[in-house]
Amino acid sequence: MFPYKFSEGWDKFLHPLLNTESYSILCQKLAEEYNHYEVYPKREDVFRAFQFFALKDLKVVIIGQDPYHQPHQATGLSFSIPRTLTKVPPSLKNIYKELNTDLNIPIVQHGDLTNWAKQGVLLLNSTLTVRSTIANSHKNIGWQGFTDHIIEKISTEQKDIVFLLWGNYAKTKAKLIDSDKHCILNTAHPSPLARGAFFGSKHFSKTNQYLESVDKTPIDWSLE
Repeated sequence: MFPYKFSEGWDKFLHPLLNTESYSILCQKLAEEYNHYEVYPKREDVFRAFQFFALKDLKVVIIGQDPYHQPHQATGLSFSIPRTLTKVPPSLKNIYKELNTDLNIPIVQHGDLTNWAKQGVLLLNSTLTVRSTIANSHKNIGWQGFTDHIIEKISTEQKDIVFLLWGNYAKTKAKLIDSDKHCILNTAHPSPLARGAFFGSKHFSKTNQYLESVDKTPIDWSLE
């Protein structure tokens, strides 16, 4: 269904999940969706979150819900949009505000988070595709079980990973993660609907403090 292009280590890691009957059924449903509707992101970007760094360099997992459902926004990376777009989504604006108050990082006028991805931040949506203009339209076609297995497999096979769980939906994924092996940070969603509860969480500085405590290079969260 999708062209498989993964950075070093991810191919072997994901292979067992890509060869299951449930994934085959998911691909059949997606083929119908892509053939009959406008679906985001583009087919070649569905697994883009796994294309920027080797598995051995994984440091942080940020879990989103599903891709942006408006035209030209979804990139295959949770919360990120193409650099060419000048209108930054409200949740991402709040992420930038928290970055600024937490680490004094300048607020940029674009929404491209690939600099994070290149440093080992897995920007993972729980549902990897969406039908145009209909939020959560693919939540029941099989992606959530697939990505839950990814989270569980990371928890089991890796160590000292920071999981950032923003909002009630992301917090439900905590049960998939071994808190004795990893760092789990949760807070309100950065959406304006959370009425500012995301602010003051200091997840970016806390992430770097943890990474340094386990002898890993901290993330450069700047986006210039």
